[in-house]
Amino acid sequence: MGAIRIGRRAMLLGGALALPAFGAAAAAPKPRMFERLGWPGGTPGGDGGQVIRVTTLAGDGPGSFREAVRAKGPRTVVFDVAGVIDLGRRSIKVVEPFLTIAGETARSPGVTLVRGGLAIETHDVIVRHLRVRAGRDGAAPRSGWEVDGITCWKAHDVIVDHCSISWATDENLSASGPRFTGGEDPKGWREGTSHRITFSNNIVAEGLSNASHVKGEHSKGSLIHDNATQVLIVGNLYAHNRERNQLFKGAVEAVSVNNLVYDPGTRAMHYALNASEWVGHDWRTGRLALVGNVVKGGTSTDPRLPFLIVEGQGDLDLYARDNQATYADGREMPPTRVLPTEPLPKIRLLDKPPIWPEGLRVIEARRVEARVLANAGARPWDRDAVDRRIVQDVRRGTGRVIDDENEVGGYPR
Repeated sequence: MGAIRIGRRAMLLGGALALPAFGAAAAAPKPRMFERLGWPGGTPGGDGGQVIRVTTLAGDGPGSFREAVRAKGPRTVVFDVAGVIDLGRRSIKVVEPFLTIAGETARSPGVTLVRGGLAIETHDVIVRHLRVRAGRDGAAPRSGWEVDGITCWKAHDVIVDHCSISWATDENLSASGPRFTGGEDPKGWREGTSHRITFSNNIVAEGLSNASHVKGEHSKGSLIHDNATQVLIVGNLYAHNRERNQLFKGAVEAVSVNNLVYDPGTRAMHYALNASEWVGHDWRTGRLALVGNVVKGGTSTDPRLPFLIVEGQGDLDLYARDNQATYADGREMPPTRVLPTEPLPKIRLLDKPPIWPEGLRVIEARRVEARVLANAGARPWDRDAVDRRIVQDVRRGTGRVIDDENEVGGYPR
């Protein structure tokens, strides 16, 4: 049974599908309106296809989440089970299009993936109310266990909504792909990497810092890779990520609206086209709209951090309105800092957004913190202990960037 489409919205009973309760312990949330925001708002996901039930918490095999994702054709994945799915360091790849993952259909406490992540390498995918807590898993420093939480690779028309992603040793949540396809044609570059992506209402937190990534320090929130276009980041909570809260690479075209960033380390918002990564290709200008975002410093925050850092060699067309950024002591952060390079990148401040998805509405920055803390993450009506702790950190001004999930209680049982 597919969702009932109402224009750019879908009415979903229990947040997803009108399904019977799974056992006496089931407690369905109240009906909610899921608004498919941004450029992929018209994606059907798995609407109209088969409903595939996950009946085991095993990492693979019959009835597993991995097998449900591998199925072909339009499909909606629902859960007859709840708890932790241990991926055993084998992340799940989504390569078949037209998929909806409806994590809200599980009983309390919902579904959490550990020791691996979710890689979306296709098109027309909706992921909702799933927790991904990849983790270091005891790996030695710089040993090469590099795992993303949820990543889009050469994907398009993808929505990741109301998910909770933490403890990645690479990025927690990203839109990526190759920088250059189609020779010297920028249109080919844009089509060959991730585009038409929405990240909405997620908790993106506690990227692991000095863990198992070969480069050493690697606590990262979100990477939007070179030439990614039509990317919307809206209503998310970023907390305790040292960098990439969000990082937009060269020639990215993106809109970031009404996000709450707490306790960034050395980077909050960040734009960078690095000439060394564009050798043999003409640099292109990035296009960003940053509206109604809030940055709050914490224990890990550099006391000189600005709201936006621009570095590298590429120029930027920037529309910035009603963003608020303060240190933990209440002082205002500088709005922008351009790091010295040769040549120095130029910022062209615009009076209107260079790009904007149809129908996107914005709330005032003064209302963002309350809205995001109430609404972000998987199953906000039924948060797990990790999300409750992170939200409490934001409210109390506590917590810090971590190196290992065991510093904050380890994997859920």
